[in-house]
Amino acid sequence: MKYLVVGLGNIGAEYAATRHNIGFRVLDALAEASNVTFMASRYGSTATVRHKGRQILLLKPSTYMNLSGKAVRYWMEQEKIPIENLLVISDDIALPFGQLRMRKKGSAGGHNGLKNISELLGREDYARMRFGVGGDFARGHQVDYVLGEWTDEEQKAMPERLKVFCDAILSFACVGPDLTMNTFNKK
Repeated sequence: MKYLVVGLGNIGAEYAATRHNIGFRVLDALAEASNVTFMASRYGSTATVRHKGRQILLLKPSTYMNLSGKAVRYWMEQEKIPIENLLVISDDIALPFGQLRMRKKGSAGGHNGLKNISELLGREDYARMRFGVGGDFARGHQVDYVLGEWTDEEQKAMPERLKVFCDAILSFACVGPDLTMNTFNKK
């Protein structure tokens, strides 16, 4: 069984430590915990994690956030991965810091990366896991906030939150979205 797990983010050192790049950071944590390394590939960097008979292709698109759909569509076609085996990880300002919310389908919720993926796939019925980044910003400063760096307090809590997200990804591949949502949406 093959799975594609996509972490959304922007390439470049200036974005690396920002809230908007949490998708990349989650995948980096899973790759490190699984002792695998990302390799430059077409439309992004990829690494393959093997877990309990599953092959999980991790993808960090190099297309920039707003064009992520191009990379997702390419790798789904290249690896012949069905839509039910796709999981996309993104940031969410509507959730408190570190909260995990997984859904089997849904709207982009204002997230341009998810919007582009839905447009290029021609559907919204793919699983997505959102990492809460909080919404502590003044009106009109959303872009500055998501492209800003984490607070010291958030950085201290990050290792534990990243582990939860990594565990949820492995759960998705092993037991599917329903049991994963029941287990992890509550934590």
